[in-house]
Amino acid sequence: MPTPLKQLISLADTPNYHIVSRCVRRSWLCGKDPYNGKDYSYRREWFIERFEELVKTFAIEISAYAIMSNHFHLVLHINAERAKAWSREEIIDQWHTLYHGNLLSQRFTAGEALSEAEHTVLDKSVNLWRERLQSISWFMSALNEPIARRANKEDKVTGKFWEARFKSQALLDETALLSAMVYCDLNPIRAKMADIPEDSDYTSIQERIIAAGKGSIPDKLHRFQGHEKKEQKDGIPCALKDYIALVDATGRLIRKDKSGAIDAGLNPILQRLNIDTDTWLFMAATFEDSNGPWVGAERNLAQVCERTKKKWICNTPAHQKLHPT
Repeated sequence: MPTPLKQLISLADTPNYHIVSRCVRRSWLCGKDPYNGKDYSYRREWFIERFEELVKTFAIEISAYAIMSNHFHLVLHINAERAKAWSREEIIDQWHTLYHGNLLSQRFTAGEALSEAEHTVLDKSVNLWRERLQSISWFMSALNEPIARRANKEDKVTGKFWEARFKSQALLDETALLSAMVYCDLNPIRAKMADIPEDSDYTSIQERIIAAGKGSIPDKLHRFQGHEKKEQKDGIPCALKDYIALVDATGRLIRKDKSGAIDAGLNPILQRLNIDTDTWLFMAATFEDSNGPWVGAERNLAQVCERTKKKWICNTPAHQKLHPT
């Protein structure tokens, strides 16, 4: 029996999650279908367009993404403080960006006077929408449903386009977060669709590299803190240049023709994180398959066990080595 999402996704554990959503039907989502020969690569742009809309609406940020042929990966960060800071008017405006709201919210937006009782009812709706605008389940629904309808209409079919539920992995600490991001960004290299990160189309690492070359920062992506956390209170816990170097070096080692000596470029950031290089390489290549729905140090997993009333959570030897207590 699948673990309920309310246990898998909990701000009490972490704001960071690795998400995977796969296509149900044999025909591929965004690549060249080997069965009918059609190339659906243009559909990847649908995701980019939707990402840009959703991160402006939800209090959820994208730390990493990779849009593959028949599935996609996301590393998401829930920004609860952003949702908490939104006013009643902002919540209604955000919600109306994607949904119709209700009669009271429509009247409020139109400037009509509401009674005290109507304001009380509206406040209940606003509180509900505030929660939904920081919900990964609602974010994924707002992402997947329009794309499924658009693809079904184009293919002239009906029925499910996605698997019943997306896969979620809670990233309980900084090491889990970075390893999930690198795994996500290197998907095209692992699938032999690209040789280097900057050639990995429709990935966050390619977008970050292109933007860095122009001296800019992608609006839809979660930002890096830098070496000192005082530079930015909220962000991915390393510098962008270090992360790009880490992805590049790891990607070269994952390729079979580059399986020799460990690249020295891996050492500085891994030393700061106290991660064994060989174990890092294993996890970067097999992150999704080697971990359960929670990923992190043993002490963090123990806390999840206590909260969820589980006696144990899958923790492989490689995982234990990568995420020491």
